[in-house]
Amino acid sequence: MLPGVPLGDNAVIGGGIVVTKNIPQGVIAVGNLCQVIHEITEADKDEYKRG
Repeated sequence: MLPGVPLGDNAVIGGGIVVTKNIPQGVIAVGNLCQVIHEITEADKDEYKRG
């Protein structure tokens, strides 16, 4: 991640990724250069909830 680039709360970033722009909260972002591929929904949270 480059200095000064904000990363939103609850964002999931793929490993080894170069983040060059703001990443909003609650998304999954991957690729070089980093791109948002999916917004994390309540259905996602329920499906993958650890209990």
